[in-house]
Amino acid sequence: MKQIYLHGLGQNPDSWSKVIEQLETAEHSMCPDLSELVQGQDTTYQNLYAAFSAMCDEIEEDLCLCGLSLGGVLALNYAIEHPGKIKVLVLIATQYKMPKILLKAQNTIFRFMPKSMFQQMGFGKSDFLKLCNTMMELDFSDSIYKVSCPTLVIYGEKDRANKNASIELANMLIDAELQVFNGAGHEINIEAPDKLVETLRVFFGRD
Repeated sequence: MKQIYLHGLGQNPDSWSKVIEQLETAEHSMCPDLSELVQGQDTTYQNLYAAFSAMCDEIEEDLCLCGLSLGGVLALNYAIEHPGKIKVLVLIATQYKMPKILLKAQNTIFRFMPKSMFQQMGFGKSDFLKLCNTMMELDFSDSIYKVSCPTLVIYGEKDRANKNASIELANMLIDAELQVFNGAGHEINIEAPDKLVETLRVFFGRD
């Protein structure tokens, strides 16, 4: 089984390094750079998902998708469209229906940030704005039932923006387990890698 780790917007593949190293599954794992997937194209969610989907389609093995935030949205989207290929799903701080007010607020903040602050984030400033704008209409509410694989839904205690969505998502999925990381915020793969590794080991080891 191929494990694919998907970083959030504002992160890069290194955001998953500590987790993958501790899990000692590097030979079976990959963490694509989402900004590179859409190089040469407009940075819209639709183009990003199409590129991600094409990458997954080329992998002959069954997949385990583990995504945070934007990465979780991509993972959920693919699991809905290809339920038979996904054996395990981990969704961290993942929205299933995009919160338009939150996205608009984020975009307002992004507009006032200097371009230099985006240099370490993979996507440039204009890419951030376009990606957020093209995600606003996403709503998987009516298709979540298609996901049948075991799913672990995680959110950080301090991540108020994604708490309710995570709880609702876990309730809507057929086979889901919900875990709260006390003391953690949004970027659990960076803030609490040791605890995440421990949690994933237990979940991946389930019968």
